[in-house]
Amino acid sequence: MTRTESLSRAPAYGPDSRIGIIAGGGNLPGAIAEELERHGKRPFVLMVEGEPDPQAGLERYDHEIIALEQAPSLVARLRRHGITHVVMAGEIKRRPRIAAMRPGLGLLRFVPALIRAMAKGDDGLLRFVVEWLEGSGFKVVGAHQIVPDLVAVEGQFGKVAPTAQDWRDLEAARVAAETIGALDIGQGAVAIGGRTIALEGIEGTDAMLERVRDLRGHGRLAGKQRGVLVKCAKPGQEARTDLPSVGPRTVEGAHAAGLAGIAVEAGHSLVLDGPEMIARADALGLFVIGLPPKGPAARGGVA
Repeated sequence: MTRTESLSRAPAYGPDSRIGIIAGGGNLPGAIAEELERHGKRPFVLMVEGEPDPQAGLERYDHEIIALEQAPSLVARLRRHGITHVVMAGEIKRRPRIAAMRPGLGLLRFVPALIRAMAKGDDGLLRFVVEWLEGSGFKVVGAHQIVPDLVAVEGQFGKVAPTAQDWRDLEAARVAAETIGALDIGQGAVAIGGRTIALEGIEGTDAMLERVRDLRGHGRLAGKQRGVLVKCAKPGQEARTDLPSVGPRTVEGAHAAGLAGIAVEAGHSLVLDGPEMIARADALGLFVIGLPPKGPAARGGVA
């Protein structure tokens, strides 16, 4: 995906397809599995060891657990379960230890590309995984192609609207989020009082919000109110992996950090558990909005 493309709502699979979910943490893997089940397709879930949330309930589906260092067996496992399409969903907090991996013949030819990808950051590594899976005969699809209703739309989501002061913070945080995205560092930033005070790194959004909460008593922030979180897709980001997302947990974290609201880039971000998220935001007095996507062709929203 480039910043001038919209996420497609085109069907991602056919009637004879079997979907495999490579599952990390968060609510997204469960949302995908539930949607597939509603359409009569029981997915196979390959849970990355130590990553999925216990409350996600992924164990009720046909599943296996795989350690990151067992990644060379990924293709064989997917083939054994008759998988035709693969979706990667959820946060994975660490990287595999290359020295502990035992690549089989199918992966050996990709090892030089893997080593290069590991040096390029998260987006480079995810692009490598997509290339490897598709080179092995699978069709890689995005979460938005399976659950299109998750794609963020432009405008105000709940009852609460941003103030003029909030819009100043939104502008500052968006510039910061886009800047770190271009460097493949993270997808989110927090601004308070018109200046950016926190950037998302490899620790993720939740940890960044905890850091902001702890900073509230800092001398340079003491007494400052409100503030916003903005999340944007990285420029040129692969749309089938790691799109920015928000949900009820994001709202809770933003509220605990003393923020006034959250904004995501419409058409290039996912909203998890939307009704629950909006209800919680309204109850806590936070706004949630979808910002217009950047780029002249992107302003039309989701295709």
